[in-house]
Amino acid sequence: SKNMKLNLKYIIAVSVLVGMTGCDDKIEPFETAGSTPTPVAISASTVQSEALPGEIKLTWTAPQEDFAYMQIRYNDPLQKKEICKLVSKHTTEMLIEDTRARFGDYSFFFQTFNAAHQGSEVTEIKAKSGAAPSTITEKSRTEKKLEADQLSTNAQEPSEGPIKNLIDGKGNTFFHTRWSSPQIELPHYIQVDFKEAHEDFAIYYQNRTDNTWTSEGRPSVVELQISSDGKTFETVATLSGLPSAHSTEYTSDFIMPGKTFTSFRFNVIATSGNTKYFNLAQFKFYDVEVEIYDPETVPLD
Repeated sequence: SKNMKLNLKYIIAVSVLVGMTGCDDKIEPFETAGSTPTPVAISASTVQSEALPGEIKLTWTAPQEDFAYMQIRYNDPLQKKEICKLVSKHTTEMLIEDTRARFGDYSFFFQTFNAAHQGSEVTEIKAKSGAAPSTITEKSRTEKKLEADQLSTNAQEPSEGPIKNLIDGKGNTFFHTRWSSPQIELPHYIQVDFKEAHEDFAIYYQNRTDNTWTSEGRPSVVELQISSDGKTFETVATLSGLPSAHSTEYTSDFIMPGKTFTSFRFNVIATSGNTKYFNLAQFKFYDVEVEIYDPETVPLD
């Protein structure tokens, strides 16, 4: 029937529209049977916006009155162009991606259309974006060579495993904190005193390599601590889930304390087997160069 044909054409045309990302003013009018009512504008009070990190979420209640589709236009200051989205009357939300808090208010212009492409009045909605997240990437890490006189501990075992073994480059030697009586309660630490200031860093260590002993006494929870005077320390990272198998190597992610320091502690607060001591074969300290990219402050073209 003729009506059936029209309806089908109407359905196909709308679905084509909905799939378009831009708005074309030269859209061919639909064939419509009889007159089409002028569409009613969306009410500004029914539109909500949510500022998300680098995005704006728009939600709305569509007008009860019949309309064919809705157009949402806005200017994208990042791309320096007008964006136009077409949505069906059943759509009630849209996520605007790649937005910035630095641009303040974005203006969104909502307009409903009937099947003959007659538009309602335009409703303007202002909405803000949350700050786009910055990204931090590691560019390089450089090992800081340590000297024996820079190392100290609160719990050296007197009979074996001097702390200088940590930096001798040999896997078959080790550092051991006090296991002999009287034992000292944890935490036990390795302290490094530098001659210069450091900031972004990472650490490496290797567990004892000899297999004569069990896998007890490995660091299992470690606080990485910094100080500017060698006396008062603050924790800037806590490592956990550390390996207990012999010879295992561990390398940390980079740590950004947000301040410089001249002393560092590898402060062991728990060990495998709940021992009151720990041991390690090797230890290294790295200076890390990081690059921060902040979309909210990066210069614009």
